[in-house]
Formats: sequence, structure tokens, C-alpha cells
Amino acid sequence: MPIKLIAIRIAFFLFLLHGIGYAQLVKVIVAPDHTNWTYKTGEQVNFKITVLKDGNPLKNVIVRYQAGPEKMEPVKKDSLVVANGILSVPSFTLKTPGFVQCIATAFLDGKEYRGIGAAGFDPEQIKPTVTNPVDFVKFWDSAKADLAKIPLDARMTLLPDRCTENVNVYHVNIQNFRAGARLYGILCMPKKEGKYPALLRVPGAGIRPYRGNIADAEKGIITLEIGIHGIPVILDDAVYNNLSAGALNNYPSINLDNKDRYYYKRVYMGCVRANDFIFSLPQFDGVNLAVTGGSQGGALSIITAALDPRVKWLGAFYPALSDVTGYLHGRAGGWPHLFNKDNIAYNNSKEKIETCSYYDVVNFARQLKVPGIYSWGYNDETCPPTSMYAAYNVITASKELYLALETGHWTYPEQDQKVNTWLVDKLKGTAIK
Repeated sequence: MPIKLIAIRIAFFLFLLHGIGYAQLVKVIVAPDHTNWTYKTGEQVNFKITVLKDGNPLKNVIVRYQAGPEKMEPVKKDSLVVANGILSVPSFTLKTPGFVQCIATAFLDGKEYRGIGAAGFDPEQIKPTVTNPVDFVKFWDSAKADLAKIPLDARMTLLPDRCTENVNVYHVNIQNFRAGARLYGILCMPKKEGKYPALLRVPGAGIRPYRGNIADAEKGIITLEIGIHGIPVILDDAVYNNLSAGALNNYPSINLDNKDRYYYKRVYMGCVRANDFIFSLPQFDGVNLAVTGGSQGGALSIITAALDPRVKWLGAFYPALSDVTGYLHGRAGGWPHLFNKDNIAYNNSKEKIETCSYYDVVNFARQLKVPGIYSWGYNDETCPPTSMYAAYNVITASKELYLALETGHWTYPEQDQKVNTWLVDKLKGTAIK
């Protein structure tokens, strides 16, 4: 194994080890009184806040809490000295389906320690706020027709220091939504001759390099992990940092006032173009294709499966871009929070609201026809569960939701394993031998 690859893998192992071992000295645990964290509308929720150190409740600690509908101004708040480390928050309820958050901060030795808990009120009854354009399907059919006229012009560069005994790894460069525009990604291909199923991994938000999905390629699956910004995905970190702070800063708002020029049009078409590339590979079995991702990638998983009938299954973690107009109706909207109190002055226009309706996950979720597995938690402050349920609830295709209640915008290994095993079983279980 090349020395460079060994060093990279050791560094990655140490990073994982540090991540697994990291925890705050003081833990602030916020939990509702139903074990499933779920209530009927009008039912009372009682939150209990526990402050622990070395596994025991702390005495005489100052705790500040606030509770109310997620992402909205708190309805209840107070700051108290808690005698035995346990505090009960006054009862709270919602009269309409949605989520209540309780955020607690403990103060000890000049430091702050934060915890969060949430209660869902009839979450499966949450309805979307975003409008569904009458020409939604026509708009995207036209965009795909335009994409089909653009030659693929695929280029593959082997990355020898990333290859393994069983897998070849390539930097892929293909033409996207217009002549000269490019899409880049990392392709991991089983070396053994044969026909294989494929898994497209779509990215979370940000500008970064990618390493590809070697682990699933080792299982006999072609994997393609793409970037969305039209730049190579094997450059130095400084390049991405400069773009993030400069030209691509706040990219989810670029051209938001024009549905034909909005930034995400190239992104959504890039996901379809990535599938075009997969279908061009002689090693692909020509049938079995799945897509997966988290956050922005969770959104893109749903969107890609809705846009492209060649996708047979999807796995989505905490999908962003869901019911983003929620804030305009007095409740939480999805990432990138285009209409929250910080952004509403810039984005609250007829044109921008209209554009959002063509790009919101909710309206793609309505179009889904293939089975999917989904996973998130109630404590997600980046992609509020109100917004995610607004999209999930309109799905009529076969669906499975794996909840890890206390997770925020992150996953437990069990969530990753559940979704990945589901996808691999689907792909391998029906793949052409």
C-alpha cells in the first residue's frame, strides 16, 4: 500500500477515534415525558432537564431554559438555580401539528453547556406550506430535455494512490447542463470483470473535496460520489475555502429571483447527468441504481429519484430544502432558512417565493414512485423536523422512517448501518449476476 494512502488512513482513523471519544464534561439532558417523544395535539408535554457530571446530578447549578415551537420565539423561558440538578419545565402544548423545542443551558465554572429536546405533536399530520406549481412537471421535463441535448463528454482519470486491491478509483469529469459546464466526482469501480449495480452519493451543503465511497465498491457496487459546484473535487482545501468565502458564499440564494437561472437548476440537472454517466459504463448492470445522501444530499436523493425514473431506490438522511416557506406561515422552514428573521428582508418577494416552489423537496416528494428509507431525529436545528415531515407526509410511494429521536444534524452509527444495509440489500438482492 502506498505510504501516502497509509498516512491518510491513519489520520482518518485517529479522527474517528477522537470523534467517538469526545464528550462534554457536563451533560445537559432534555427529554419530554413520553418515551416516544410524540403527542396528540392539545396534549400536554412536560420536559425534564437533567444536568450531569460524572454520571450524577449537579447541585446548585444555574440553568437557563426556553421552550416553544421550533425556530420561533420562545413561549416559556426562565433562569433558575437548580438545587439537585433536575428541573421540570412547566407544561406546554400545540393546537396544530408541529414540534416544540426546549433548549437548556447550564452554567458552571465560567462555561456554558447546552442541551436540547423536542416533542412532536401529530407529526404525521403536518401539511406543507409551499405551493405546488401547475406546470411543475412540465418545467422539469423541459429542463431534462435540454440536458439530453448536451453531449456527456466523460473523462476519467485513475487515482492510483486511492485504489485498493479490489477497487479502482477515478476522478470523473463530465459535461453538465450546458456546453462547457462540468460536473466532477469520484468513481469507485470493482476491478473484477462483471456487471454491477450502482449507488450515487449526492453531497451535503458546502464546498469541499471528496474521497468517494470505496467501502460499498468493495461489496461489489459501482459508486459515484459527486460534487455540485462544477469544480474538481481533488484540489487543495484552500481552493474550497476561498470559494466558500468568496464566489460561492451563500450559493443557495444565487439567482433566487429567477426560476430558470436559480443556482440549484444546474445542481438538480447534475444529479441526472451523473446517472447518465453511470448508465454509460459497460460495467453497470443497466438496471439497479440507488441514490443516497444527507442534509442537502438528503434533499438531492429525493429530487433525483423523483426526476429520474431510472433510480429504483433512495436513502435520505434529514433532507434539507423542505417546505422552506414555513417561516412565512408562522412555523419552521427547511434549510437554508431563506425566509427566517435573518433573511426575510432579502427574500420575501413574489419572484423568490415562486422560484422556491419549483425547487422545494415537498413538490418532488409528491412525484416519488420508488421505495425509500429515511432517517432523522427530533433535535435537528439545521433541518427542522417540521419541514422534513412536511415532505415525508406527501410521499405516496413505499416509505420507511427510521427515527433516532435525540439526534440533531448528525447520525448514530446504527442509522448509517440501517440505511446502508437497506440500500445494499436492494441493490445486491436484485442485481444481475
